[in-house]
Amino acid sequence: MRTTIELRDELRAALLELAAKRGEKGFSRLVGEAIEAYLRTEEARDASRQKALSVRGVLSDSDASELRRSTGQIRRHWR
Repeated sequence: MRTTIELRDELRAALLELAAKRGEKGFSRLVGEAIEAYLRTEEARDASRQKALSVRGVLSDSDASELRRSTGQIRRHWR
């Protein structure tokens, strides 16, 4: 299917350069691959978000406070 998109000049140039390195004349395949990757990522994020929301309210207030405290402590010592 054909469609029209607006791209900044530098994005178009980068796509053409990458397509040329891959031996392709245009960049339609690259744009298609990028869109597919983006949609997969969004789908995975949504699944993670739904999983997190499914456990909402499971911890008691004191357990949640302890988890928040220990997580903060771990993050302060993270490399």
